[in-house]
Amino acid sequence: MPLQLPPAPAPALRSVLAALGSPTAVREARTPSLRAAQGPATPELPLPVHVLERITPQGLSATRLAGWRFLIRCGEKAVAAADTMLTPDGWAFSHFFEGPYVPSTERALDQAEALQQPYQARLLSVPGLYMLTLWLHGDTTADGAEGHPAGTDLLVPLAPAPPGIPTHRPFRVAELLPVLTHRATPLPLLGPPVLRSPA
Repeated sequence: MPLQLPPAPAPALRSVLAALGSPTAVREARTPSLRAAQGPATPELPLPVHVLERITPQGLSATRLAGWRFLIRCGEKAVAAADTMLTPDGWAFSHFFEGPYVPSTERALDQAEALQQPYQARLLSVPGLYMLTLWLHGDTTADGAEGHPAGTDLLVPLAPAPPGIPTHRPFRVAELLPVLTHRATPLPLLGPPVLRSPA
């Protein structure tokens, strides 16, 4: 069944198109692949980027929308990505980037297309673990900028992922969240430090 991509805010897309049309913005970006690209570069596959700010011991998560990401396609493949952010004046271009998350995102989206259940595609970042996942939300009619991961939603860790977490394998949120909770929870101290007076 087709994977649903939530519609990106029009000002976010316009800001990326303006940046792509600016030789200065492209030249100053740390993206050799984008600078060397032959032919037109187009922003595609808009994905809202949600940040997992907090995981409680009960497994509940607090997320917030951090921006919208567009994969920049040139020819047959994505060569870079563009992030946008919300400013007091509305959505604005933030930066171009490249690296392993670009092809990994493209691959995960292709895998999600093959699933037998409709999902809405989002990205979920876990900054505390330096981890990014493709978040497949079960409600395809939801506002892509809102909501929290449901237990039956799927998370697909993108490469590179933290050690011990397989990439490009879909996990139910209810299955992966306890692992992330354990990883993100600081170990308790063995007791208060003891100050000893000098002999």
